[in-house]
Amino acid sequence: MKWQPLSTFDQALSLLSHREHGCVELTKKLKLKGHEEPEIDAAIEQLKEMNYLNDERFADMFVRGRITKPLGASRILQELIQKGVESNLAKSAIENAEADWFELARELKERRFGEDTATDFKEKAKQSRYLQYRGFNFDQIKYALSPQDNF
Repeated sequence: MKWQPLSTFDQALSLLSHREHGCVELTKKLKLKGHEEPEIDAAIEQLKEMNYLNDERFADMFVRGRITKPLGASRILQELIQKGVESNLAKSAIENAEADWFELARELKERRFGEDTATDFKEKAKQSRYLQYRGFNFDQIKYALSPQDNF
């Protein structure tokens, strides 16, 4: 029996069997595998109709996965847009995540730098840059770097 290459639809289904994908991301992967654009478009439409491919669901799952890293909202938004998810859909997924961004920033700071509060400017700046790179905003960083109140 001779080996047959997978059809575009079967290849897309195989990729989706491993994890969720966005439409743009799946299209790029299929192009890299050598499939033609008309077949890719047809497969994408068929998968959307079957609800196997859904950008909203992909965005929600992507956000949940990134929160566990933890990453901040601006970094997650940037990554979603790079993956081809529409900006308003990406923002909606982040808003619906119900994450406590302040506590996530503190958790990341403690995991990376320990629970002690940095006292010198150089160390605070280093921690601040790290949290900013990870997508947290100024208020969240300030909260994460401030000493804990003991009640």
